[in-house]
Amino acid sequence: MSARPRVGLFVTCLVDLMRPSVGFAAARLLEQAGCDVVVSAAQTCCGQPAWNSGADADAAAIARQVIDAFEEFDYIVVPSGSCAGMIRVHYPEALSADVAWAARARALAEKTHELISFLVNLRGVSTVAAACRTSVCYHDSCSALRELGIKAEPRRLLASVDGLELRELKEPEVCCGFGGLFSVKYPEISERMADDKIADAQSTGAKLLTSSDLGCLLHLAGRIARRNIPVRVRHIAEILAGKVEVPPMAGK
Repeated sequence: MSARPRVGLFVTCLVDLMRPSVGFAAARLLEQAGCDVVVSAAQTCCGQPAWNSGADADAAAIARQVIDAFEEFDYIVVPSGSCAGMIRVHYPEALSADVAWAARARALAEKTHELISFLVNLRGVSTVAAACRTSVCYHDSCSALRELGIKAEPRRLLASVDGLELRELKEPEVCCGFGGLFSVKYPEISERMADDKIADAQSTGAKLLTSSDLGCLLHLAGRIARRNIPVRVRHIAEILAGKVEVPPMAGK
């Protein structure tokens, strides 16, 4: 393996369609960490919606396509715990009945990492050259925390951002209510969980809410906008890459 690892950046559907700036921020962080970054034009969805809805054959077909597109790289890095978890944990399950593809799925899973954990644990990044002079609270997404065991890494890097004051939620490990298809099947419960998470964020007095999963953030941002709550929402990659400017709020 070269001194500069060749990293395939798995952008994710939500980042590509809803907030491309997260992808650019992730690429910037990886390049600063000494990686050569490639965004494969062949990438599509990770297959998580199909897998979660029980469409196992469709999920397996998508997994094969992703493996074909990404197995050439030294690492696959994903700015999302849920998509990284799909590849790391569920691709070997989805392709377990196919001997040849199961081996390829395991090989890809072993070199797939969520962005922040990759920076800290594999590239040894402990500080970032970014400034964000505001108070921030961090939400642990279920997939990043429970599937991948990521907790200390994002807080370590956020603590290095110039001017950033990290304020812990009272219940940082509680689900925000998104859960992919959960928010579609059980909207009333999902909204209540989002409102509880937002109330927790407000109780800290933080002006900015962040996480490593854009699905969680879009879910919370939607409720925040509909209720006109003065809390801004940004992906952690944008903060760490120095791409977040927080203007003073009116009347503050």
